[in-house]
Amino acid sequence: MKRHIVLIEDEPAIRENYRDAFERRGYRVSAYGDRNSAFQVLRTALPDLAIIDVGLGDEPEGGFTLCQDLRSLSKTLPIIFLTARDSDIDSVHGLRLGADDYVTKPFETAEILFRLLALVRRAHGHAHPVITV
Repeated sequence: MKRHIVLIEDEPAIRENYRDAFERRGYRVSAYGDRNSAFQVLRTALPDLAIIDVGLGDEPEGGFTLCQDLRSLSKTLPIIFLTARDSDIDSVHGLRLGADDYVTKPFETAEILFRLLALVRRAHGHAHPVITV
């Protein structure tokens, strides 16, 4: 069974590029462009992992709010921030809110895939099939 990733990214082209990259590596991906539409779905069914941008449309802190909302639903859901906001204040804030990782753009696809793999493996207690980059 494919692991399910939820991707919340407000830029359509970036969102589709990420979706394609993760799907090529065997993941099932649901993608959303804003916090509200993502949370409407996530509050009824959680994925295996969530990847969130910090700034979401007209909500500069929307990703932080979504992280808090997700943490209220699950203490163990793996959450990665994937964002252009590279200040130490933002990364520390994201991790304090409960994110498991904070990766800044630009990034190497291999790096994010292996971070994702490690979090899913840790959260679900078993290895995922080997991925190639």
